[in-house]
Amino acid sequence: MSDQPSLFDDAAAAPIASTAASAVTLPGDWADVLKGETSQPYFQNLMAYVARERTTATIYPPSGEMFTALKLTPYADVKVLVLGQDPYHGGTPDGQGQAHGLSFSVRPGVRPPPSLANIYKELQGDVGFQIPKHGSLTPWAAQGVLLLNAVLTVRAGEPNSHAGQGWEKFTDAIIRAVNAKPERVVFVLWGAYARKKTKLITGQQHTILESAHPSPLSVTKFMGSKPFSRANAALQEAGQTPIQWQLPMQAEAVQTEG
Repeated sequence: MSDQPSLFDDAAAAPIASTAASAVTLPGDWADVLKGETSQPYFQNLMAYVARERTTATIYPPSGEMFTALKLTPYADVKVLVLGQDPYHGGTPDGQGQAHGLSFSVRPGVRPPPSLANIYKELQGDVGFQIPKHGSLTPWAAQGVLLLNAVLTVRAGEPNSHAGQGWEKFTDAIIRAVNAKPERVVFVLWGAYARKKTKLITGQQHTILESAHPSPLSVTKFMGSKPFSRANAALQEAGQTPIQWQLPMQAEAVQTEG
């Protein structure tokens, strides 16, 4: 999820029959919202590609967590969308990996990676956030913060390894669907990659917050951008409940997505 080159090519191969692909059902109201996407050949190809990859390599997050962002934040509840690039590609001693299907978040018990540590520092200066001993952002998702990556899977140790296979087309459809909501949504776009998505956000009712990425490479330009207080101000202006950004201090207090 660092500022890396954009890779927007979609899978161009002919449709591939796959039991794994045809069996995919998106969670909750997203199944209806995105039914026009999941029935398309590119999505079938994508699911078949990911299934094949899992037979030959370690892929993060696990298959049951690819759509955690959609599971924890129903379409009807989306108030804020925070866009990342692709999942964390690092492993953990238990073999599960850092990623668990939410952009910038890591599963409870995993040390926050540098980008998330910088997000915590900005939260501290912006809204008086107390830095917890974990990196799970699950409580944000439960409040309507869609923590979406542009690419939803990655090969272990190989950032951007699943870019250009069709995920970008699918997640662009998610962004367009959120843009279609009549209520205000705050789109948080950090870094050059995410900021390219502004072209998909056309609703005048929405708010777009752009800044540098929180990675160590650009953190000096990220710090002081105050995205969290600005997001809440935009929500309150539209008559919506602000996000409680403070997280539980201990990982054990975080409800998991299961």
